[in-house]
Amino acid sequence: MPSRQLTKTKNGAGSTISSSSGKRLTTKMASIGVVLGCARSAAAFTGAAIRSSSSSVAATARFPRTSAAAAASSAFVDPNRYNHKSLALAGIGSIGINRIGSSLFSTAAAEDTAAPVAAGHDANYDQTNKAAGIIGKYDPEAFESSIYKWWENEGCFQPDAKRSRVKAEAEDKKPYVLPMPPPNVTGRLHMGHAIFVALQDVLARFHRMRGRPVLWLPGTDHAGIATQLQVEKALIAEGTSREEVGREEFLRRTWEYKAEQGGHITRQLRSLGASADWSRERFTMDPENGEAVVEAFVRLHEKGLVYRGEYMVNWAPMLKTAVSDLEVEYSEEEGKLYFFKYVVDGTGGEEFLPVATTRPETIMGDTAVCVHPDDERYKHLVGKEAVVPMSGGRTIPIIADEYVDMEFGTGALKITPGHDPNDYAIGQKFDLPIVNIMNKDGSMNGNAGVYDGLDRFDCREKLWSDMEADGLVIKVDPHTQRIPRSQRGGEVIEPLVSSQWFVKTEGMGAKALKAVEDGDIKIVPERFTKTWNNWLTDIHDWCVSRQLWWGHRIPVWYVGESGESEYIVARNEEDARAKAVEMGHSEDVILRQEEDVLDTWFSSGLWPFATVGWPHGEDDPNSDLNRFYPGTCLETGYDILFFWVARMAMMGLELTGKAPFDVVYLHGLVRAADGTKMSKTKGNVIDPLDTVGTYGADSLRYSLVTGVTPGQDIPLNMEKLEANRNFANKLWNACKFVTDNALKGADEAELAELGVNGPMSKEEYDSLSLPERYIVSKCHELAASVTNDIENYSLGSAGSKIYEFLWDQFADWYIEISKTRLYEGAGGGGEVESKAARRVLVYVLDTSLRLLHPYMPYVTEKLWHHLPRSDKGEEAAAHSLMLADWPQMDDGSPLITSAEDIAAFESFQSLTRSIRNARAEYNVEPGKKISATVVAKGPIKDVVAAEAKSLIALAKLDPDQVFVYEAGTDEAKEAAAVDSVQLVIQDGVEVYLPLSGLIDPVKERKRLEKQSEKINKEIQKLAGRLQSKGFVDKAPPAVVDKAKGELAELEDQAAKINASLEALS
Repeated sequence: MPSRQLTKTKNGAGSTISSSSGKRLTTKMASIGVVLGCARSAAAFTGAAIRSSSSSVAATARFPRTSAAAAASSAFVDPNRYNHKSLALAGIGSIGINRIGSSLFSTAAAEDTAAPVAAGHDANYDQTNKAAGIIGKYDPEAFESSIYKWWENEGCFQPDAKRSRVKAEAEDKKPYVLPMPPPNVTGRLHMGHAIFVALQDVLARFHRMRGRPVLWLPGTDHAGIATQLQVEKALIAEGTSREEVGREEFLRRTWEYKAEQGGHITRQLRSLGASADWSRERFTMDPENGEAVVEAFVRLHEKGLVYRGEYMVNWAPMLKTAVSDLEVEYSEEEGKLYFFKYVVDGTGGEEFLPVATTRPETIMGDTAVCVHPDDERYKHLVGKEAVVPMSGGRTIPIIADEYVDMEFGTGALKITPGHDPNDYAIGQKFDLPIVNIMNKDGSMNGNAGVYDGLDRFDCREKLWSDMEADGLVIKVDPHTQRIPRSQRGGEVIEPLVSSQWFVKTEGMGAKALKAVEDGDIKIVPERFTKTWNNWLTDIHDWCVSRQLWWGHRIPVWYVGESGESEYIVARNEEDARAKAVEMGHSEDVILRQEEDVLDTWFSSGLWPFATVGWPHGEDDPNSDLNRFYPGTCLETGYDILFFWVARMAMMGLELTGKAPFDVVYLHGLVRAADGTKMSKTKGNVIDPLDTVGTYGADSLRYSLVTGVTPGQDIPLNMEKLEANRNFANKLWNACKFVTDNALKGADEAELAELGVNGPMSKEEYDSLSLPERYIVSKCHELAASVTNDIENYSLGSAGSKIYEFLWDQFADWYIEISKTRLYEGAGGGGEVESKAARRVLVYVLDTSLRLLHPYMPYVTEKLWHHLPRSDKGEEAAAHSLMLADWPQMDDGSPLITSAEDIAAFESFQSLTRSIRNARAEYNVEPGKKISATVVAKGPIKDVVAAEAKSLIALAKLDPDQVFVYEAGTDEAKEAAAVDSVQLVIQDGVEVYLPLSGLIDPVKERKRLEKQSEKINKEIQKLAGRLQSKGFVDKAPPAVVDKAKGELAELEDQAAKINASLEALS
């Protein structure tokens, strides 16, 4: 017993444990089976969080607690997860990793598992940031990490960070739940992680701002094969193996490896801005998850869906484990096709069947030779025996089956039921014996005769050499073949028959099919529904056992000292022993736990519900399970649609009766700029951390999300990253203009009023001038469109629209127009129009930052602090943009817009662009101001007259030489009579630009004549080339066509220059 003494007393459904410190600790009894390590399991108590009587319910809800001693569901405890106090409380030594006993009283951890407050953390970061001002140029490295620490330490990522659960439920705001695909615990960040963070964070931040409690639940996967492979490699490098060190030491080393290498990936995900609730971070080998895995296996067994059987599996010899079909990758490789003689028994070698194989070593496991029943070449041999080469005279039957293709190869097949899936099926049909010729490590066993002990590939060479010496070889041809390799280890997979644990999937697959068919699960994009249906229609039983040591140990106990004919499926050894006694065995009967562990995908298949408390809380309406399950959206790559998504659907439907998520959103693969797969061999891998260091996390996120559609692969190039960094810089400068220039003239009272508290009212909107009404209307249109797009999972489209609005409308148009309101030198300076401009600048920029925040969270948060802001929400964890209201909170109350105002201002924009284009066409010096007369009729004339100063600023006109006339008036006719360039903008709107103001005729004529001379020389040269018979006849057609195209372009340029010269004459 540890130094802290615990006394257990009865307390209704659970127990009360009093510690020597006087605190009362509440637990709830539960049984947890051993998941790793020891042969004996541990019966443990797990349950409610330990807390003193003074701890508040609110604190408990905000910081979920985990049970340290509940690690009895695992044979070893990860020392990085639990502190010394909680380990001591559980009766576990504080040094190293110690074995847990077979029976233990476990309480929940005494300490919160939420991340500790970072050293130097500034709880008032927003105020500190604002006080510092927007300094210098956009430099994401200077502020991204500080902002993230502030978010995380202030609790901004937790479901109730924006408003309390009570208020959310009162407003009928249902939780939005995103189960994060758990990356390998010892993995490192790659672009596949970056894309899921970018997309999922858009969804999390968007719905959080819209008022929904968002649970983006993060965690890591123990990655059974990948992690064990690394530890085994380390042991081999030391000159030993897992078998030599033993299971307990191997697991200690694996936990040690996890402690050394784990944690990097979650820190790296944070660097991308992932607003996941890290206080709830889970690991698939957590005690709670271990309990869920055991419960799932037991329940599936009770339903008759789990069985043990001998079937053909994919065997990985180096790891000595079975792997699933989905974990086998096929590669086209150069090999050989070996042709040899299968001598008919009793013919003295005179008669034989020619047979071909790519794996001669499997000849030793042949149990038949098969031909087509209608093949005249071999009909007479059916029913006879053939002698297996180099077997010492072993004979096998010659059988006939329509499976054989007479036209392919020799028309005769060797049948090896123990080492080929197709042969296995024929063997079952003809009741052929199964001969296994290989050991678990890929070496040959005693059934291989004289080749016993040889590696399979060495056996191939030796056997073929011996057959050649015996005259049995016909020939060897080069042959390209599909080689099955382990996705993790890269080794060649060996099909072999093995005793394994399976889950029946036909019924479970049917439920998953129906869930999509009935709309309970929606797949985005919809085209993957067909893929989903095809796979689940042709599904095979799932081999869930793995011959590994790192993973969840299968909760099965075999009865007796040896043999596996009698077994018990139970939640722990105590439960297994009770069942054994019920079956008539003595209380001291020997029970041996299954050595195998479960497939990693079995545990991750429970992720959506195991991470929120299942199997506990099923009947508690206030439990996390009932609040956060089913999930809302499962966002992941299309490449693991079957590895993970389908299995989660099957497991969720079978074990909870509910589809585990409403929507499956599938993203594509991030590829190199040319569309090829990123590969270290090709040297085209883009490291996300390097990219963040150079361009910032916002630029990377935005580049991954925008410009693509769901399910489409994403080519990533540096130009796109650079462009999006420039966009962030443009936003930075726009905000600097607003805060450092536009707001300079505002007093404290006005600044306080400028904070955006909600949508602009119609009354205020109607009081504004046209440019202000236009930009507010476009901003409101944008908010509605972006909201609709994200709600419908068109994330790329929404992001691109924000970019276009901020760059093309707000920065390029309205900011420039606002200067004519703010500055006397530009025709402004009046109090009313200055205030209106400041109000609109702040309102539109604030709204735009909110819309952009899910995509570019860092720069938007950084800049938002500098704008006049409304007060922090009463229940908000921090005065943060991520907890501010979305511009359109209520879809039933659309934001004010005016199609009439938009059309009117777009006419003004067309007018401005036409004048700008004319300036460019006539090469007017950038700084030169020109004259212009606008002739328009009706409302458009009034718009132009009212915004003449804006036109002057945007088109660089001479303010003393700008005239606006009503169409049809004498003034308008006089303007038309002047020697001018006439621009027709639209029906009823024309502009006259006097030539005298645009150009100096003498200089312009000289310039055009010089240009004409140069182009004519080029035309003559190219035309002469094309008239040359030698060039046209000898040059490639593509070169000739290119020359013709260049000539046509030059002639077009010459015609335009001549027209301009005529206009000057």
